[in-house]
Amino acid sequence: MPITALYAALLALLFVVLSVRVIGFRRAVRIGLGDGGDTALLRRVRVHANFAEYAPFCLVLIGLAESLRAPALLLHALGALLLAARFSHAYGVSRQPETFFFRVAGMVGTLTVIGVAAAVCFYSAARSLG
Repeated sequence: MPITALYAALLALLFVVLSVRVIGFRRAVRIGLGDGGDTALLRRVRVHANFAEYAPFCLVLIGLAESLRAPALLLHALGALLLAARFSHAYGVSRQPETFFFRVAGMVGTLTVIGVAAAVCFYSAARSLG
């Protein structure tokens, strides 16, 4: 699964960046748990959490599609879209005021990856069952 591994590695690096942004800001505002009512911290925490909620699930679906021998071009398209979508979402939510276009584009991209990868997995599994 080298294609999935490539995008997993790139997304892991983005996750590290998002984690460091939360940790650094927590230290700067001296809030160890929760958000203390600080909306800038809340935005960073939610960007990080949203990534943690969606990226692994998408990677599992892409990995399953790869194991089912989906075309490499499709796998790269899904991986690249997921990476771009996660950057877009992080950028959009991090801004004050929020850049709604990038937030929505990020979620639309992420949900597209889930839908397409799920359809590929379903189609491949159904075909192999006869």
